[in-house]
Amino acid sequence: MGDPRGFIEIKRKDAPYRSRDERLRDYKAVEHQLSYSDLNKQAARCMDCGTPFCHAYGCPISNLVPEFNDFAFRGNWQQALEILVSANNFPEFTGRVCPAPCEAACVSALNSDPVTIRQIELAIIEKGFESGLISSEPPSIRLDKKVAVIGSGPAGLTIADSLNRAGYRVTVFENANYPGGILTYGIPDFKLEKWVVERRIKLMAAQGITFETGVKIGDDISCHYLKKRFDAICLACGARKPRDLPVPGRDLNGIYFAMDYLSQQNKRNRDEYVGPSDEIIARDKKVVVIGGGDTGSDCLGTALRQGAIRVSQLEIVPKPPVKRSDNTPWPMWPVLLRQTHAHKEGGDLFWSIMTKEFLGEKGVVKKIRCAEVEWVVSDVNRPPVPIEKASTEFEIEADLVILAMGFLGPEESNLVAELSVELDGRGNVKADDHGMTNLDGIFVAGDMAMGQSLVVRAIADGRKTALGIKTYLR
Repeated sequence: MGDPRGFIEIKRKDAPYRSRDERLRDYKAVEHQLSYSDLNKQAARCMDCGTPFCHAYGCPISNLVPEFNDFAFRGNWQQALEILVSANNFPEFTGRVCPAPCEAACVSALNSDPVTIRQIELAIIEKGFESGLISSEPPSIRLDKKVAVIGSGPAGLTIADSLNRAGYRVTVFENANYPGGILTYGIPDFKLEKWVVERRIKLMAAQGITFETGVKIGDDISCHYLKKRFDAICLACGARKPRDLPVPGRDLNGIYFAMDYLSQQNKRNRDEYVGPSDEIIARDKKVVVIGGGDTGSDCLGTALRQGAIRVSQLEIVPKPPVKRSDNTPWPMWPVLLRQTHAHKEGGDLFWSIMTKEFLGEKGVVKKIRCAEVEWVVSDVNRPPVPIEKASTEFEIEADLVILAMGFLGPEESNLVAELSVELDGRGNVKADDHGMTNLDGIFVAGDMAMGQSLVVRAIADGRKTALGIKTYLR
């Protein structure tokens, strides 16, 4: 424990954002990093908890938070780094995009502000890169077993990194032009700049991992080919099948899925070709984003940077409370009204709104017919359902509509069809406790197995599955 009275005498300090006017002119990271001196003080706020709920309950990968906080407070960055990476393969990702469930479970959050765990985590890994503490040398011992990882998102990269460190020969196949999956093509640059992802990919390649990009397994290479050449295969293709909105007018032009919109801007930022006929751009348009989660917020921030005239975000669920409710007591993840940086940049967010119909002219969307809803419990054994309020129908102008209502599971592909892996009731690939599918030597990890989730949960599932693969190969 750094300072016995730190959590009493030192106030929480969050990392500041760049000014609104400045950040709306580019796609660079909106958040500054706290100085090492500030983080030294913030680490001193970590309490000597009898049970550190941040580690035991909050963090999906069970980060050893009190331990690395203590070493960060003492300025022993090397020891802090060793403890951090023992549980987390990629702190530079989680330190930037994780919503920090560890902080929600911090004991200090019971009657004060939680410790700035995410910022301390990010400082430790960045200090490691700055100081040359992170080695690019491959493992000293190489085993004769080979593993193919299909997909290079957070789960796929975690499996590749974990197995490579154990000495296995790993090849990662990615159908996009660059590795990284959702880290590269889904998360906007203003949340995760792509040099961060590229730095890690280069490091992994130097450590002996082979990356094969622009290759679609099931089309360009058959699964039969992989089975003959690898001792184990892991599917880590994510859950990119979007939830649609089947209302009248859905076939109008100008309505797109969020991931198509976000990935296209990420491609522009790295000078990847986007055909004029495929272009989705918000410039000089009235934009409506349907869906109020993180993906919807990302679309809002992107549309503002593209020069939209106006951006409105519609969410069907009720407006959350400002303070933690009794329904999500500590140390649970609280349902709260959260304003992202994008919400502070502009746009309007509407709650308890349902979309009834898209209206258009000459085949192009121009308006949305909406109505207010109230959530009613009709059966005590079932969750509330939205019921339209009488006389609340209204229309909102829209030249561009982005659907950001979540994902339903893995996309349909020749890969899944050719392998004939078993699916669960939600359409995800079914796996046992070790991550193995119904097929011998075929594993699955991340969102493809558990549905859409957080980057940190994908890393946690990747670590679990990597252990299952190592046990299988032994």
